Amino acid sequence: MIDRRLLRKEPDTVRTAMERKGVTDVDLDELLAIDEEWRELKSRGDELRHERNQISSDIGELKAEGEEEAAQEAIERSSELKSEIAEVEARADELTAKLDEAMLRIPQIPHESVPVGEGESDNIEARREGFSDLRDLPDAVVPHYDLGEDLDILDFERGAKVAGGGYFFMKGDGARLEHALIQFMLDHHREQGYTQVHPPILVNSRSMRGTGQFPKFVDDAYRVGGANDAPYDDDDLWLCPTAEVSVTNMYRDEVLYDDDLPVKHQAYSPNFRREAGEHGTETRGMVRVHQFDKVELVNFVRPEESYDRLDSLLAEAESVLRELGLPYRVLDMCTGDMGFTQAKKYDIEVWAPADDMDDGPAEGGRWLEVSSVSNFEAFQARRAGLRYRPERHESAEYLHTLNGSGVALPRVVVAILEYYQRPDGKVTVPEALRPYFDGQTLIEGHEPVGESAVGAGRKE
Repeated sequence: MIDRRLLRKEPDTVRTAMERKGVTDVDLDELLAIDEEWRELKSRGDELRHERNQISSDIGELKAEGEEEAAQEAIERSSELKSEIAEVEARADELTAKLDEAMLRIPQIPHESVPVGEGESDNIEARREGFSDLRDLPDAVVPHYDLGEDLDILDFERGAKVAGGGYFFMKGDGARLEHALIQFMLDHHREQGYTQVHPPILVNSRSMRGTGQFPKFVDDAYRVGGANDAPYDDDDLWLCPTAEVSVTNMYRDEVLYDDDLPVKHQAYSPNFRREAGEHGTETRGMVRVHQFDKVELVNFVRPEESYDRLDSLLAEAESVLRELGLPYRVLDMCTGDMGFTQAKKYDIEVWAPADDMDDGPAEGGRWLEVSSVSNFEAFQARRAGLRYRPERHESAEYLHTLNGSGVALPRVVVAILEYYQRPDGKVTVPEALRPYFDGQTLIEGHEPVGESAVGAGRKE
């Protein structure tokens, strides 16, 4: 969350950030009025406690001097003050709850370098890579969902049968491709100085709030043992939407030392999202699904180093696509499309040559987001209590957090199946993945087992 002092000193800055990020569910004027009343109550409470402490000290002296009547009056006044203090504190607690709830709904302030815009059409393409030496592609590139079923490495129908729409099976070399990508990324990022962690798949509500998923994105989460619209508390559990949540909260409410920083963690995890706001889009294939694998990169750094680290983190995520030989582009995200929690954000989009889109490159195909590389500055740190001590004798300060996918797998699989496919319907295994395929160079598929229920029965 933002610093409440910024809200008081620069309310227009906060108001502009809310407008540019499309946040309309917080009445800033009302919030400022609540904050002003809270400060007045805090000051009044301090005055009352000081007076009561003084009276308590006087009572003993009055009794020692035999001033019983004056002592009794002081005792009665002390009792009145106690009641008044309780009333002030009760009202202050009520206002604190309102302030805390509202502050969780105020977005991060965009960095001054972020382009101002309303949506994805206002994002700025920083660069594109890999288009100067494209592979020779078939005249008609087969979309991944058809190719995957032809090779019997993807099964969407049986996935829907088992779990519903937005789920699928990967089989044979498809499953092998998925695991090869995971291990390749973990090995690759370890060489970049990342420590691998294996996080819990379940996270509690407080962890979701700490990274900014809650309360804004509660409808997109999968709750364990209850409906999303029912009341929940800090200990209720949710399926992890991204390893960002678990890894960022590893150090929640802790103080790191200056020489602990920077911390660079990487984590593979399955991720679960309802995509409640995206119903009905990308219904074919594995571009928008409810369960997907991802390797996440999470960084904890000193505030003065966070923007240099953002550039390095972006390069680290990009290097995965470079190693895989996949064409991609980098977008500098505008204020209206960058997200609730980010101060600055880059998206990396891989090129998939099937399914021409209006905004695709000149070569045809479409762009698929595979990574968002973000600097949250101290926004998550304030929510999660992430601090560091610059010197061991100094006061603790909030550190800065960053993360980026290194990268999300389903869309990378889409790009590999489409970009590396051959005219004969087979798929070339990218060179960087061949050590994880025992040197195998082609995904050739195999004869499907049985037939789905919509067919005429098992093949003979």
